[in-house]
Amino acid sequence: MSTFSVPTLADMIAQGQTPEVLFWVGCAGSFDDRAKRITKAIARILHHCEVPFAVLGAEESCTGDPAKRAGNEFLFQMQAAQNIAVLNGYEVKRIVTGCPHCFNVLKNEYPELGGNYAVMHHTQFIRDLIDQGRLKVADGNPFKGRRITFHDPCYLGRGNGEYAAPREVLSTLDAELVEMRRCKQNGLCCGAGGAQMFKEAEKGNREVNHERTDDVLDANPQVVATGCPFCNTMMTDGVKNAERESSIDVKDIAELIAEAADLVPSSTSQDTP
Repeated sequence: MSTFSVPTLADMIAQGQTPEVLFWVGCAGSFDDRAKRITKAIARILHHCEVPFAVLGAEESCTGDPAKRAGNEFLFQMQAAQNIAVLNGYEVKRIVTGCPHCFNVLKNEYPELGGNYAVMHHTQFIRDLIDQGRLKVADGNPFKGRRITFHDPCYLGRGNGEYAAPREVLSTLDAELVEMRRCKQNGLCCGAGGAQMFKEAEKGNREVNHERTDDVLDANPQVVATGCPFCNTMMTDGVKNAERESSIDVKDIAELIAEAADLVPSSTSQDTP
């Protein structure tokens, strides 16, 4: 597998170049080991399609989403102001991110603080690359004919009304897309939203992600596709709790496409549920 370096925006501009998009990696994609694989898949897709892109590197800070959801508006505005100063300083126009939480904040909450950018979720950008003929999925890809169900991230689906892009991307795999009983606008949260990802579980009869995993098991898929690093974590935990990790893979759509386009080694489970 070929290697390449991703430039920082500062380095690219210093060389007199302008990126087509800024890739906003996000905290999970930067620091969580599992989410780093999603980051690499997105980067490989952009590189393969010859999309001039850059990252902020050390200049990227948390968008402030967890602070805002936890009720700390002051901290959110401090974090947002810092990011907006950096983005506006570089005159950033277009941003692609693999995190729906970052996507929602950058797109909907930064404008009133002076940060106005065209922001796309990675499934939207990948769909455009496919539609433009810049990205092709190989015939005989490892997911052809496999049963795949998609878990709608709250901030992508109900938060921003985007249900089509991830499903259109999945359709290129020639897989059998099966919907869960609760999907699209009726989809159930994975349990990580509202800053719950970073809190101890509250008192209740059951974990939310285990409840959502029941929907997965009812659909009887071989792959659970996600579009959010937090959803990926929660669904992976749910599948493990159900003792089905040997027969059900949990993967981000970027990983599925990167494997199908032969950009990363295939790691699909060969077992069927």
